[in-house]
Amino acid sequence: MLPDARPEGLDSPLVPPIMRWMSQLNVLVYRLSGGALWGKWRIGAAWEKPVPVCLLTTTGKKTGKARTAPLLFLEDGANVLLVASQGGMRKNPLWFVNLKANPEITIQIKRRVGQYRARVATDEERALYWPRLVAHYADFAKYQVWTERVIPVVVCEPVA
Repeated sequence: MLPDARPEGLDSPLVPPIMRWMSQLNVLVYRLSGGALWGKWRIGAAWEKPVPVCLLTTTGKKTGKARTAPLLFLEDGANVLLVASQGGMRKNPLWFVNLKANPEITIQIKRRVGQYRARVATDEERALYWPRLVAHYADFAKYQVWTERVIPVVVCEPVA
């Protein structure tokens, strides 16, 4: 059963800095271990069925610097699907803002690193992908209930 209300602490000003710090630590450990450590998400719906993590590197919209975020993903053939859920927070994550400004991205899955071009899924694609993404990680459905925005699905297509 999905909760109707957002968790009270989700809007705390402490949440974004904690998320940033944990993400930076996740990136460091993932890179050092090639994804052997912290390459699976085991929180919430993923407690019993861990979900793989990738590293997404975008170019900062304002700074032009490389920014890396650990994200859950689903492979769809050669494409990689990402969900800009940010745990159901009211705003889209910064990585999403960055890739919209510069869709040329890098994705690392374990030790495999590839170049991709990212785009927001069309409404028709989102309708097709969303049930698969929720089956992959059920908490995405909770996150959609917790926010008024439509959580974007991002299709990352490999660059030849």
